[in-house]
Order: sequence, then structure tokens, then C-alpha cells
Amino acid sequence: MLFSATGPQGALSDGSVMAQVRDAAGSVLPAQPFVFPSFTTAKPFSRTGRTRSAAVLWNRRYARILSVCDALIVFAAVFGGYLVRFGLEPAVLPVGVFETSYLVVAAVTGCAWLLALSVYRTRDKRITGMGTDEYKRLVNATVALLGGLALASVAFQFDLARGYFGFVLFAGTAGLVCSRWFLRQWLAGQRQRGRYLSKVLVLGRPRDVRYVTHQIGKKSRAAYQVVGVALTGKPRTWLEVDGTRVPVVSDEHSVVDAVRRVGADAVIVAGPTKGGSRYVQELGWQLEESATELILTTGLTNVAGPRIHARPVEGLPLMHVELPQYAGARHAMKRTLDITLSGLALLVLLPIFLILAVLIKKDSPGPVIFRQERVGRGGRKFLMYKFRSMVETAEDDLAGLLDRNDGDGVLFKMQHDPRVTEVGRWMRKYSLDELPQFWNVFMGHMSLVGPRPPLPREVARYGNRVHRRLYIKPGLTGMWQINGRSELNWKDGVRLDLYYVENWSLAGDLIILWRTVQMLRRPVGAY
Repeated sequence: MLFSATGPQGALSDGSVMAQVRDAAGSVLPAQPFVFPSFTTAKPFSRTGRTRSAAVLWNRRYARILSVCDALIVFAAVFGGYLVRFGLEPAVLPVGVFETSYLVVAAVTGCAWLLALSVYRTRDKRITGMGTDEYKRLVNATVALLGGLALASVAFQFDLARGYFGFVLFAGTAGLVCSRWFLRQWLAGQRQRGRYLSKVLVLGRPRDVRYVTHQIGKKSRAAYQVVGVALTGKPRTWLEVDGTRVPVVSDEHSVVDAVRRVGADAVIVAGPTKGGSRYVQELGWQLEESATELILTTGLTNVAGPRIHARPVEGLPLMHVELPQYAGARHAMKRTLDITLSGLALLVLLPIFLILAVLIKKDSPGPVIFRQERVGRGGRKFLMYKFRSMVETAEDDLAGLLDRNDGDGVLFKMQHDPRVTEVGRWMRKYSLDELPQFWNVFMGHMSLVGPRPPLPREVARYGNRVHRRLYIKPGLTGMWQINGRSELNWKDGVRLDLYYVENWSLAGDLIILWRTVQMLRRPVGAY
């Protein structure tokens, strides 16, 4: 049978379309309405008729703020560099047989820099305010500008003042990164107050929806506010997540209606759904009419975005996941950073070491330095050094305290441990007892950033999955340090460590180090 859609005269009053159906002989059969696949019997949204949501408005406002700040910093850098390098005297740059003022060069450089920031989408709403991609794109845009200037100097035969451009690029990049950081802190504060959040509806099986809702709720910097969930399977009125009842606003068949009712800006599909890819495709078509975003979770919970690349092949979307790197140039750079920073720390902190040693010795009998065997990369054992924060008989006293363990899994944690000395208690609060581990970092047993260094008895109880923590060196600080420390349960601690092992980067290490310094000012979970 042959089908041919009619023109405007075939349209029905309810929005469906009349189709002319001909049999094999070419005779026209009675027309039947064709209804666009839908999850609701209601009419689709009108994109032009829907009022712009608060999330759309504040996203645009925040992008404008970023644009203004970027422009101010870039032009302050290029013209400030001119004053530093040339002062108030006019300076010219020979370009072939012509000459031009360095003020013109500064203006062109500033415009080119702002263009690079736009081309690299450094103000994309999907990366601003969270993660490291925002900073990486800023640096990549600056590197691209530097490469463009180098090519231009060769093509047009002019010699740039290296001192000028060295100052401009360094000052401008530092200014851009700092401005983004300060704006991010302001944005995080607003989000903690419930402002500037995109309203989302989470769709999927109860288990998957509960996990996604939990992860969004535990992150104060998350950009989303869950206003309802749509569950597949048995009907219910609410879903309990972390002791809070989240309303169930629809099932999988009435998602579009629910989006209209709750005013959601996006729908997050949590895990596989009944109907598979066809269902998701049709849902995307329906949400497109309402300008509502569709967000899919990959199920790769330990894989960060930079390792995931989409590549369409003849209409087939393929997702490439890069292998994690456990050796090579990046690890050599990580080791260089470890040696440099740990060496400087040992020199700078030497007076503090001496003061702490005297206080420990006066507080309780025993050695100043506590040595304990730990397991490092590849299962190799090493002696880890700490300032002694417990009584000398702490190891012998452990057996009598096992029934009072506040931890779970293979860890022993006790919030009011009677073995901790008076000096040890405040040293632990500010992590001062960990300072001798800079020596472990300098010697190569540990890294500045990495998973928590485990005890041999803990490793003996590891499952196959947890053993991946030993693929890289343990760290002086890490994801566990900046996410609650001893307040984390065993499962969350393992998840954070495995995430770091799979996705570590030098930029990420620097961010963790910075956040560790902030945590020491306001200690959380230290005992």
C-alpha cells in the first residue's frame, strides 16, 4: 500500500494529519487520521507560547556577567601590560614595510582573545559553575591565542615584544581563572539558598531514580533541583530519598503532562527505560516542542566526562570511553609536581615540625614520629610517617575497642577514641599529624593527591573491585579529604577513590589541593 500525506487541507482540528491511502489499483480508501507518537493525549507545547523559565533567564544573565568580566580582565591585561612594558611613551611595531602602534596591537589582541573564549565556549551553561572543564577551556583558548599570534608573526613578518606578551598572557589567564573562581563561589552560595537552580524531573526505575536524586541532593554546587520523579512499574505517590519524600508526579506515559504541571526545565532519564531507545527518541521529540532539555545518564558512574567522546557513524551514535592512564608522561609530570611541592613544604614547615615535636613530647611519653606499615601502589608496602597523636600503647589497646567501632566496611573509626592525646586531638582536627607524610611523598611512596593509604589488614579484606584503589599511589590528600573525611561511610569512600583512580588529571589534582587548604580552615569529619 502507498501512503501520501495531504497538504493543509488534510489537517484535523485536533492537530493530527489526514493521510490519503490508496490500494494496489490506485483507488482512494477512506482517510484515516495519523497521530504523532506521544506520551500524552494533550497537545504539544508551543515553543513560542511558553514563558521563559527562571532557569533560562538566570543562565543568560550569568553568561552576560561572565562576558563583561572576561572583557574587563582581558583589556585590563593587554593595556595594563602596555603601561608596564612601555609606560606612557608611544611604542610602535614594525609589520613588514609598515608600522603600527602597540595600542592597536593591544586592542586586536584583546578582541582576538575574547573571540577565542567564545569559540572554545567557555561560557557554556553546561560547564560553568562546576567541574574543571571551565578552567581547561580558558587555558585552551589562551594557548590557541598564543599559537595564532606566533603564526601571524611569521606570516606578516613582525617581532612581538616577548616581555609584553608574556606579562599579558600570564596576568590575563590568572585574572580569568580567579574571576571565574570568585563567581563560582558566589553562584554556589546562591544555589545553597535555592536560587539559580534548574528544575528537573527524574525518570526511570525507582532504584535508578533514587540514586540520581541522592547524588544531586548531596552536592551543594549541583545545578539542579528535583521537583518530582516519574517512575516506571508499580504506581506510587512518593519515593523516599535520604529520609525525604519526593513526589511521584507521573509514570513513563505522562511525562510531558507532568513537565507542564511542575514547570520542569529538564528531564533526566536515569538508567534504562521500558521501550528502550525508541521511547527516549519519542520523548525527546515531545520535549523539543516545549524547549525542555533531555538529559541521559550513561550508567558509567566512575567515568568522568573528559574520557567520554561521542562519534556518530552513519546515524549510529557511538560512545567512546578512553582507557584510564596508569603510566606515561602525565604520571611523570605528576611525580615532578610531587617532588617540587613536597620539597618546598619540608623546608617551609621545618619550624612547625620542631614546635609540634616539643608539644608531643611534653604531652605524653613515647616517640614523636609514629611509623605504620601501609600498602602503596601495586600492593607494595612502605612505612608511613605521622606525628604521634595517640598514646604509645595505641596498637595494643585496639583489640579492646573493636566493639565500639563507629566506622563500617573494613575501616575502624571512633569519634571519641580514648587513645587520642590532648595534643593529638587538635592536631587531628587540622590534619597537622599528617605533615610528616610530605617525606613519604618526596621519597616516592605516596603522592600529594590520591586514594587513602590503606593498612595491610584492610587490603586483605578488599574485594576485586576495591583492589583498583592500588593502581596508583596513595595520597596525602584526596577526594575523601574534601568530601567529609571520617564522616564518609565505607561505600562512599571507595566510590570516591575509584572515581579518582579512573579519572585523575593534573588540573584536578591542583583543585583538590586548593580545596584541601580550604577544608583545613573549616575542618569537617576530622577525628
